[in-house]
Amino acid sequence: MFGERIALDLEVNGKPLSGVAEPRTLLSDFLRHNLGFTGVHVGCEHGVCGACTVLLDDQPVRSCLMFAVQARHHSITTIEGLAKGGEMHPVQDAFRRHHGLQCGFCTPGMVLTAVDLIQREPDPSERSVREGMSGNLCRCTGYEGIVQAVLAAAKDLKRQSQSNRTEETQ
Repeated sequence: MFGERIALDLEVNGKPLSGVAEPRTLLSDFLRHNLGFTGVHVGCEHGVCGACTVLLDDQPVRSCLMFAVQARHHSITTIEGLAKGGEMHPVQDAFRRHHGLQCGFCTPGMVLTAVDLIQREPDPSERSVREGMSGNLCRCTGYEGIVQAVLAAAKDLKRQSQSNRTEETQ
């Protein structure tokens, strides 16, 4: 029914949130306009560019292709949820260090896609990074800095994981 609004309970960046949306409201619009997560960028509105990528239950999804009501009772991570305790996530830091961003429009989707890629493949090759990131479009960087950032972040996360295991055994 046109104009009907549905109550939504979901978790965003580790916090339970509620809101209401029409059944036709896209998840990208709900996150940006209803909940204020403006790091969710909307580019092509067809799921092609990847700027709207968020993690839904730790899986990357194009939020412009999904209705907000489909996210009810699920957990969503946006770019705003990656930093912990005032410290950038290692992938964010690697993008900064390796100049994997310029205008920044594609960056949230790129970073979240890279987080997923590294979780699935902790020691990726350059080829697998290029393939894994190929669904995210960037008009500015030429991709070289992005690829180097993802490779560096994978190494940083691997070192961090090994360090944490060493501390646990001591």
